Amino acid sequence: MAGADGDDSLYPIAVLIDELRNEDVQLRLNSIKKLSTIALALGVERTRTELLPFLTDTIYDEDEVLLALAEQLGNFTMLVGGSEYVHCLLPPLESLATVEETVVRDKAVESLRKISQEHSPVDLEVHFEPLVKRLASGDWFTSRTSACGLFSVCYPRVSSTVKAEIRQHFRTLCSDDTPMVRRAAASKLGEFAKVLELDYVKSDIISLFTALASDEQDSVRLLAVEACVSIATLLPQEDLETLVMPTLRQAAEDKSWRVRYMVADKFSELQKAVGPEITKNDLVPAFQNLLKDCEAEVRAAAANKVKEFCENLPEDSREQIIMTHILPCVKELVSDTNQHVKSALASVIMGLSTILGKDNTIEHLLPLFLAQLKDECPEVRLNIISNLDCVNEVIGIRQLSQSLLPAIVELAEDAKWRVRLAIIEYMPLLAGQLGVEFFDEKLNTLCMAWLIDHVYAIREAATCNLMKLVEKFGAEWAQNTIVPKVLGMANDPNYLHRMTTLFCINALSEACGQDITTKQMLPVVLKMSTDQVANVRFNVAKSLQKIGPVIDSSALQTEVKPVLEKLATDTDMDVKYFAQEAISVLVLA
Repeated sequence: MAGADGDDSLYPIAVLIDELRNEDVQLRLNSIKKLSTIALALGVERTRTELLPFLTDTIYDEDEVLLALAEQLGNFTMLVGGSEYVHCLLPPLESLATVEETVVRDKAVESLRKISQEHSPVDLEVHFEPLVKRLASGDWFTSRTSACGLFSVCYPRVSSTVKAEIRQHFRTLCSDDTPMVRRAAASKLGEFAKVLELDYVKSDIISLFTALASDEQDSVRLLAVEACVSIATLLPQEDLETLVMPTLRQAAEDKSWRVRYMVADKFSELQKAVGPEITKNDLVPAFQNLLKDCEAEVRAAAANKVKEFCENLPEDSREQIIMTHILPCVKELVSDTNQHVKSALASVIMGLSTILGKDNTIEHLLPLFLAQLKDECPEVRLNIISNLDCVNEVIGIRQLSQSLLPAIVELAEDAKWRVRLAIIEYMPLLAGQLGVEFFDEKLNTLCMAWLIDHVYAIREAATCNLMKLVEKFGAEWAQNTIVPKVLGMANDPNYLHRMTTLFCINALSEACGQDITTKQMLPVVLKMSTDQVANVRFNVAKSLQKIGPVIDSSALQTEVKPVLEKLATDTDMDVKYFAQEAISVLVLA
């Protein structure tokens, strides 16, 4: 060890070298994560002259160690002496940007982008730009893909000669032989277009965009669709029709479903980028085709955008376009053969009611909602129910209540517990919209049935649900409707149901207030302290701790204290523990 020679200044780097050569990956990883501490100990000069060269030479390791190193180096500017020395960080990051593992390369590029901002314009041209060129003309595709992410950060701050070189390199990479490189270039095309001067966008970017959008690989073509959004926002309206639209039309009818899916997925952004006129003439028919696509994934992606697309239509012709062009397609999708398509539509279709208004909703949309409430797929029914508030604002929920009820009951008893859980979560919302009489008559029994479900998550959610209902309908309603039923479960032969009584009391005590808690709930809890099952007894102790602050102080001393003291001497360890904890929290000792 260097420390043995008495030279303490070498000690940190010696330890690092030892740890980085250790066979244990975790040790190597930990030492990389402590790099900033080591750099601080060495000081800026030795970090530049010793630490960075050492790191540059030892980049042969497990991917997770390299990933940590790439991340650390992005925050190293101050540790090498600030922005005038930041170029010292480029060699190790350049090596990391060429490794085989994509995640490491991406992190190295992210760190390079970060430190490019710290370079002065002169340093950028002297140090950073040559690095980008080296990567762009590297033999391995890995370095060329990394270069694609660096053009846009150095382009705005270099001289016009260097700008021309950068544009040339980007053009070359867009027609690279390796699909991975073309994919990387296509994914950065929009970002690069944003930093270019408008004339070059028209002369260079459009031709690259057209070429990438008709690439033989669909993975490249679909990334060109993403770039289309950025390019369309940069161009003046009059140029869009000639420069962008032919390519976009071609993408919307591409032979690969993945490209059409991308168009559907980005449809709202494209619509905002191209403006109202092109939307009316071009995008409406394209959207209709996507809604009728032969691939279910494309139809589902388009169905997801129905509400957004309709909202963004020009106001003067919105209703007419929806009624004549969009609604007929939507009607077909309601009875689609694929459940994901129907489910995607169900999650947004309710939003159309606010756009179309009361009369159109009742005449055209209501029959569709009713059909979806009877769909055999639980997700479809659930998505309709979860978006009821949109319709409630426009036509009131009464119109739906007759069909709503069977749908809710079916979902409440669905074999999949996650479906049951989801419907419970919408109960308070439904209760608020349907009103207390309808709720008591039709839905109360359901809410109570969930309390004895065989899945704990359902029982827990049902308890929460009761609390929200009491907050909505008030303590008096709880006293008459909920509390008697909950307390009745205290005598249930199944100990799990007896425990649910305690969980409900915990949840309801605050909402119900002191009077109901002390007079009705407390006696039941105290009675359960003699239960045969230890789990019930220790939950009694926990419940008394929870409801203690709500109970009036005389009952706390005369009734609660003796019971907790008795439980504190129980034979079961857990019962003892929770009873003693309750005594100390409630200050009854």
